[in-house]
Amino acid sequence: MGVFERYLSVWVAGCIALGVLLGNYLPEVFARIAEIQYAQVNLIVAVLIWLMIYPMMIQVDFSAIRNVGQKPKGLILTLIINWLVKPFTMALLGWLFFKVLFADWVNPQSATEYIAGMILLGVAPCTAMVFVWSQLTKGDPNYTLVQVSINDVIMIFAFTPITGFLLGVTDIEVPWETLLLSVVLYVVLPLIAGALTRKGLDSSQDHSRVETLLSRLKPWSVIGLLATVTLLFGFQAKTILNQPLIIGLIAIPLIIQTYGIFALGYWMAKRLKLPHNIAAPACMIGTSNFFELAVAVAISLFGLNSGAALATVVGVLVEVPVMLSLVWFANRTRSWFE
Repeated sequence: MGVFERYLSVWVAGCIALGVLLGNYLPEVFARIAEIQYAQVNLIVAVLIWLMIYPMMIQVDFSAIRNVGQKPKGLILTLIINWLVKPFTMALLGWLFFKVLFADWVNPQSATEYIAGMILLGVAPCTAMVFVWSQLTKGDPNYTLVQVSINDVIMIFAFTPITGFLLGVTDIEVPWETLLLSVVLYVVLPLIAGALTRKGLDSSQDHSRVETLLSRLKPWSVIGLLATVTLLFGFQAKTILNQPLIIGLIAIPLIIQTYGIFALGYWMAKRLKLPHNIAAPACMIGTSNFFELAVAVAISLFGLNSGAALATVVGVLVEVPVMLSLVWFANRTRSWFE
């Protein structure tokens, strides 16, 4: 891992503090930024989100999908966790904590938005960081690529209906047009752009050109993430200062979800007798989130100042240290799969 990935939680925490500070002392600046939007999509944040997502989509090689039938068990495990388990357990935990356990500490409107943000995290399986987790657990890189590619294709068709269903179940009004627009803007178009870029640079099967481009884009991707975090917490500054414990309240169910999903996936992988170099990445994909997409859709659906946007950014803060602890655990338990 590079210095940015290794200390991502530190950078995010710093941008949270900076955002809250600037939002408290320069609220008029953030108000003007919030007004720069079209069709409920803030144009500045949209550019920043694209800076995050586009390099990740270049990494996905859809030609790897043709190898899907060679080792189906690991792929089946990933698909079950990502699309049949994780979104629904996330929605359940969100409802349990913010409608029951934390009901006396959070107003009903904010609780509903926090649940929505958690649902968006749960329905967006990891696309980019999972390559890092796979490498750290000595996973099979080619198989990880197949798993990510299949998940990205499924996400195009499954993200909207599952999100709409879960938001409806939790009594959240679903703006379908905005949801569909978000999927096109932040999934379909970046995937197409990434695929075309990769095809153009990789025509001679020389991956060095792709790697060179990715190394140049990586700093911009991190800048996009950190700038987005700063803006979001600037918009949320008043709420956070009035309710300083809200970050911790959101983090609790997210942490429980992450460890719980990993435990379920790891147990299933052992029962399926998967080799460790497939089992570990499969569980990492099912556990981590495509938080860039979740942030973008939360902003489009509920606004820059919403609790949903805040919840998705807390997901960024929580994910990296939790996932590193799971990498450590997976490496320590490699003998379980021999």
